[in-house]
Amino acid sequence: MMHSETEADTRAMRIDPDLAANGWEGPAKIGGARVHREEMLWPGRIMSGGQTNAPKPADYVLRMNGHVMAVMEAKKASLPHTEGRGQAYDYATRIGARFAYCTNGLRYHEIDMHTGAEQEVDAVPPPSELWDRCYPTGNAWRDRFGQVPFETDGGKWQPRYYQAGAVNAVLEAIADGDKRILLTLATGTGKTSIAFQIAWKLFQSRWSLTGEPTRRPRILFLADRNILADQAYNSFSAFEPDALSRINPKEISKKGKMPRNASVFFTIFQTFMTEGKDGEETFNFREYEPDFFDFIVIDECHRGGAKDESTWRKILEYFEPAVQLGLTATPKRKGNADTYKYFGKPVYTYALRDGIEDGFLTPFKVRQMASTLDTYIYDPEDEVLDGEIDPEHEYTESEINAKIVIPEREQSRIHEFMDQIDPRQKTLVFCATQTHAAAVRDYINEIKDIDDPHYCERVTANDGALGEQHLREFQDNDRSIPTILTTSQKLSTGVDARNVRNIVLMRPVKSMIEFKQIVGRGTRTFEGKDFFTVYDFVEAYQHFNDPEWDGEPLPPESPRPRPSPPVGPAGPRPDDPTDPEPKIVVKLADGKERKIRYIATTTYFSHDGTMISGEEFMTQLFGDLDDLVRDEDHLRAIWSNPETRVQFFKVLADRGYDIDRLEDMKRLIDAPNSDVFDVLAYVRFTLTPLERSERAENARAKGLADAEGEMRSFLEAVLAAYEVHGVDELALSKIGDFLKVKYGGTNGAKRVLGDIPIIRKAFMDIQAHLYRL
Repeated sequence: MMHSETEADTRAMRIDPDLAANGWEGPAKIGGARVHREEMLWPGRIMSGGQTNAPKPADYVLRMNGHVMAVMEAKKASLPHTEGRGQAYDYATRIGARFAYCTNGLRYHEIDMHTGAEQEVDAVPPPSELWDRCYPTGNAWRDRFGQVPFETDGGKWQPRYYQAGAVNAVLEAIADGDKRILLTLATGTGKTSIAFQIAWKLFQSRWSLTGEPTRRPRILFLADRNILADQAYNSFSAFEPDALSRINPKEISKKGKMPRNASVFFTIFQTFMTEGKDGEETFNFREYEPDFFDFIVIDECHRGGAKDESTWRKILEYFEPAVQLGLTATPKRKGNADTYKYFGKPVYTYALRDGIEDGFLTPFKVRQMASTLDTYIYDPEDEVLDGEIDPEHEYTESEINAKIVIPEREQSRIHEFMDQIDPRQKTLVFCATQTHAAAVRDYINEIKDIDDPHYCERVTANDGALGEQHLREFQDNDRSIPTILTTSQKLSTGVDARNVRNIVLMRPVKSMIEFKQIVGRGTRTFEGKDFFTVYDFVEAYQHFNDPEWDGEPLPPESPRPRPSPPVGPAGPRPDDPTDPEPKIVVKLADGKERKIRYIATTTYFSHDGTMISGEEFMTQLFGDLDDLVRDEDHLRAIWSNPETRVQFFKVLADRGYDIDRLEDMKRLIDAPNSDVFDVLAYVRFTLTPLERSERAENARAKGLADAEGEMRSFLEAVLAAYEVHGVDELALSKIGDFLKVKYGGTNGAKRVLGDIPIIRKAFMDIQAHLYRL
C-alpha cells in the first residue's frame, strides 16, 4: 500500500495531520502560525525568450508572527525520509529560515541552520516551540510587531522573501533598542516598499520613543531629491491621507511654518536646510523639537547626511533621539565608509547578483567599445577652432568634453551604438557635461530614423521642469517617446524606469558607488525584457575587477591596452554641476572620422554571479559540454532532431547558456552567419564553423536527391528560411507556418505533399543532412 502512495497522498494523509496535531493549523492552531504550501519563493533567473530557470516551489514554508521559522521538503512514503535534505537546506539558506526539515511522512529530519546540529524528530515542533528556540529572550515589542500583518492591499501584493527578511531584521533591531540601523539592498529591489512596511508596522503597533504603546509614531522619510521623496510619498498610499505630509517650500511659505499635524512626513535635505540670498543658511528643521520624530528613514544614505563632512549631517545630529534607518544600494567602500561608521553594519543585505539569480532583477551584458581615438594627441592636419592646444599633451577620456571638444569623435561613437541598438528600445546615455549631453541629443535627433521631434531628449539640472516632464514620459511604460534620454549626472539615481534596455557610457564613471547606481538603471524587470546591455566607451567595466563588486569577479579581457583615466573625486554628485567651459575645440581633418575603428568585447554575468569575458564564458561552456555530449556524433544526433534539440537548449539554458549568449559566441569565433551548432562544435571539438548557406547547399545536394515536385519545393523553402533566419526555422512548430504560407494551410498541403506524418518525416530528415558535416 505504501509503495503505491504518491507524494500528494503522503502530504494529505501523514504530514498535514502531523502539522495540525502540533498547532500549525486546524482546530488547535496557535495564533500567528501560518503554513504556506507549494510556495515559489523566487521566480528564477530570467533567460532568453521570457523563460526562467525556475526552481521547484518549497513544499512547506512555516511562519510564526510573520517570521520564517522553517522550510520543509516532503517526499512520498516509499522514499528515504532524508531524500529532500539538499532542497530543504538550500531553501532555508536562501531565505534565512532557522530550521530545515525533510520527511517522508514517517520520519522527520531536522537541521538547525544556526548551530549546524542535525537530529531525528517525531514531527515539526509546535510554532511556539520554534519561536522560543529562535528567540529565547522574550521581547514585548518583537511580539507586538509580529502581531501586525504585512499590508498587502487585500492580498494583491506579497513581500518577497528578502523584503520580509529586511523588514523583520529592522524591527528586531528596533525591538533590541538599536538607534542607528542600515539596510543594503541592490537598486530595484524595493527599498521604498520595505521602508513602507516598517513604517506600517511601527504605526499600527503604536511604537514610539516613549517605549510604551501610548501613541502613534511620527516618521520622517528624508531624501536628497524631490523625485525620490515623491515616489516614497506615493508608495505610502495605504495610510490615511491626513496621516501623510509632503513638506515642500511652497507649503511652508503658504502656512508660514513647518507642518506638524501628520504621522508620516516626506521631504528632502535641501528643504530642511536652505540658503538665503545673503548666503546665510536657514535651519528649517529647527522648528521641530529634537525628539519630534521617532523614526527617520534616510534614502540613498551614502549620498546624504551620513558623511562626516556633509553639511546635511547637522540634520541627523539634531534629531539624535530618533531611531534612524539608512537605505543604500552600495556596500562599504572608501567612498562611503562614513555611512557604515555612522549606521554600523547592515542588519540585512541583498546584493545585485542575488537579485539576478533569483529573477527579481534583469541580467545584463557589457559591450566594451575600445576605439582608435579614445585618447587624442594633436595632429597638425586637424584644425583648432577655438582655444590653445598643447601639441605634446595626450588628452585622456576624462579631459575630452571637459577641456577639449572633438565633435567628430563623439558623432562616431553615436553612430557606433545607434547601429547596434534597437532604435525603438528605451536607452539612457551618460555624457561628460550638460553641454555634451545637449550635443549628443542633437546629433541623435539628426540621424534618427524615427520621425518624432521628441525621440531623444536631454534631462539635466539646466532642463528644470521640462526635463522632469521628459523623465516622467520616459518612465511611462505605455509611451514610446521619448525613447532616448541624454544626461550628465542627474539620471544616475532616482530613475524608476522599468523598460530601459540600453545604457551608454560616454563619460568616465569614477566610483564604484556611481557605477552600481548606473547599472541599476537597467536591472528592473519588465515583460519581454530578457536582459539589458551596457555600451561602455570609457573602460567603466574595470569596476568589475574590484573585489567589492558583489563577490570576486574574474577580470574581463580588455580589447587592447589603453591609458587609465586619472582618478577623480569619489562618489556621485547629487545633481548636474555647472559645465566647465571647454577651452579647446578641434575639427578633425577631412575624412579622418571615417578611419575611427571600434573593437568590441562582451562581458557576461556568469551563472555563479561573477562577470566574465567571452573567452572565459567559452571555457566555462567547454567544461559543461564535456558532461553533456559524449562525442561529435552524439552532438550531431542531438542537433539533427528538432525534439532532442529543444530539450538540449533547455538543458543549456538551465546552466546559464541561453540562446542570446550562444548567438553572441558566433561573433567571438568570427562566424556570425553560422549556426549555434557550430559554436558548440567549435568550443567542444574545435571543428571549423560552416556558414548556414554552406550547410543548406550541402543539404540540397545530398538531401533532395530523392525529393520531387512539391515536396522538393517545400524543403527548398525550409532550407531558404534556415539560411536567412537560423535554427529557429527548424522547430517542429514551424511546419504549420510553412504550410500556411505555401499552401494556404494543412488541407491544401496534404493534397500535394501527402499526410502530415509524411510531411513531418521529410521536415526532420532534411535536418540530418544539414548537420552531417
